[in-house]
Formats: sequence, C-alpha cells, structure tokens
Amino acid sequence: MKKALVTGAAGFVGRHALKALHDRGFEVHAVSRAARSEPEFVRWRRADLLNAASAAALVDGVGPSHLLHLAWTTEHGEYWRSAANLDWLTASLRLVRAFADAGGKRVVVAGTCAEYDWGRLGEAPIREHETPCAPTTPYGQAKHTLRQAVSAYAAETGLSCAWGRIFLLYGADEPPERLVPSVIRALLEGEPARCTDGRQVRDYMDARDAGAAFAALLDCDVEGPVNVASGVPVAVAEVAEMLGNIVGRTELVRLGALEARAGDPPRLVADTTRLNTEVGFRPRYDLRAGLADAVDWWRHRLG
Repeated sequence: MKKALVTGAAGFVGRHALKALHDRGFEVHAVSRAARSEPEFVRWRRADLLNAASAAALVDGVGPSHLLHLAWTTEHGEYWRSAANLDWLTASLRLVRAFADAGGKRVVVAGTCAEYDWGRLGEAPIREHETPCAPTTPYGQAKHTLRQAVSAYAAETGLSCAWGRIFLLYGADEPPERLVPSVIRALLEGEPARCTDGRQVRDYMDARDAGAAFAALLDCDVEGPVNVASGVPVAVAEVAEMLGNIVGRTELVRLGALEARAGDPPRLVADTTRLNTEVGFRPRYDLRAGLADAVDWWRHRLG
C-alpha cells in the first residue's frame, strides 16, 4: 500500500492533490490544524507542523511511505517578506528528517518560481537545470535554502526526492486580492477592473491541474526540480480581456490604471519538458475553460 501524508491539504493546491492521489491508489492522510471530515476517502490528522513534538508524533502515527509537503505561510501580500518563512524552513527540515527516520521512501516539496534569478530572465522558457537561481525575497530564499538542504540530505540517506516549482496559479477560492479574482469580482459587481498595462507575459495554470501534477510527481521516480506550470505564455492584458469577455463586461477592464510592481520580470514562463515527458503529466484545463470555471465559482459565491 502506498501511503501518502499531505501537508497543506486544505490549501489552494492541496485540496486538489487529495483526489488525484486517491485515484492513483494511495491511502491518503491529510494534515490540518482544524477538524475535518471531507472528502470521505481522506484520513484527516490534526497537527501543528510548527511544533516539533506535534510533527514528530504525526509522522510516527501515520507511518507514510510518501510525503507531499505543501504547507507554508501563504497570507497574501505578507508571505513574500514574512519572518514566518524562517519558521517554515526550520519546521520543514524537521518534518523531512522525521519522515526519513520513520522509514519514508519518497518526498516531494512545493517550491516556487521565485527561486529563479528574475534579473537574468530573457525570452527563453525557464529550465530547471539551466536557469540560475538567485532569489531576492525571504520567501524565495527560504524555499531555495530548503531545496538545497533537503536535496543534500536525500542524497546522503537514499531518500527519493523531487521539488515542484510552482509558477502562477488561479482557480476557485483563490485569495480575492490576487489578479484573477480581483478582476472577476469587479466585473461581476459592475465596477471598473483596474489592472496594470498588462504587457507582462506570464505562465498560468489551473490550481486543479497543479494538484494533479503534484500527485503525479509523487507517484513517480523523477528527482530534482520540476516546473509545475502550463508552459503557455500569455500577456496579463490578455487574461484580463478574456475575463471581460467571459463575464460580458469588457468595457469595465481598465488596463494601465495601476503601476506594475517594482522588480517584476517582463516575462516569466516555464519550460515544462520534465513535467510533460519525464513525469508524464499534461494539464487538463486550458486557460479560457479554467477562467470560465473561476468566474462561475465567484458568481455563485457573490450571489
């Protein structure tokens, strides 16, 4: 029996990984601070991963063969520079060691495209083993440091280890301040959707696909960093205009109403060769279909 322990299981990506892991034949154990009972095929475990004793007891109690570690500080607008990144770096190292000590065989950890050197990106897609890493935020640095430490530890102990670098995600229940939900909410409420000029080129992936991608990555023997992304370049302006078309309020999209965030690269697009060919995963949702589902979710949420 393949037994997976999933942290961050109630989060934006984690909730979608649970069903995908179950479909792949895993016995799924999920971690949450609050009591949960859904979905029914998941065995929920309550634990505070920032508490060393609680995390160790969790791993000992489950005895997982696989660990999917997605939990991290994610408060919108805060996590980039939050001191909590150091807390999660320390807690993650403890968790991986406890997992290995308990006989765990394979670990997959969620990384970020913010590990890459955004100051040296060009027109070419970002490749895991070619594009240099030089994070400029505490968040990116903490993730990069964790990858280095876990990779070195795995090499010494024989632990199978992969690192999924997430690019830009969207979907139902996304933090409302982020681009896609902020535009959707404004349009549905008949308000101007204020955006930057939208010239930035990005790589968007549906959160449902991201969860399924992490399940596929856990259920294979590919090691090292793997970009978790669509690999499809799209201008931010195109995303905003697509949402305007879906809602039927294109006249409310206000490109150029906001200043671009300082330090944002003009192009941030992944090479997904490893994900597509080595892991064998390809996204199910194209951008327009995924955005339409997100609009439907917010329409229901807003009444």
